[in-house]
This record gives sequence, structure tokens and C-alpha cells, in this order.
Amino acid sequence: MTVQEQTTARCPECAADVPFAEPPRLSELVECGECQVELEVVTVQPVTLAPAPEVEEDWGE
Repeated sequence: MTVQEQTTARCPECAADVPFAEPPRLSELVECGECQVELEVVTVQPVTLAPAPEVEEDWGE
């Protein structure tokens, strides 16, 4: 049995390491365990995170 290395990325808000149990997917949303900000995976090689875009009301327009 081999030990799989865990992927981590740095939170752009607080600089904490954000771990991924599985390989991250582009546009995946994750939450920083330190500052609880919602983050989006913007690149996967290397893994880069950015604050997730705010979701606005559509109101059917």
C-alpha cells in the first residue's frame, strides 16, 4: 500500500494551507478552514485559489 501525497494550496485571504483530500477540479468551490472564506480553484497545475465570485440575485432578467 502506498501513501498518497495530499494536495494543498494557499488561501489568498489569510495565507493558510487549504488541503484537498482528492485532486482539485477547475472551478471547484472550497472553504478555508482558517478564515472560512469561500474560494474557487482557478488553476490546477499548480493549484491556485481565488476568492469565489459573489452570487447575485437574477430576478428573471
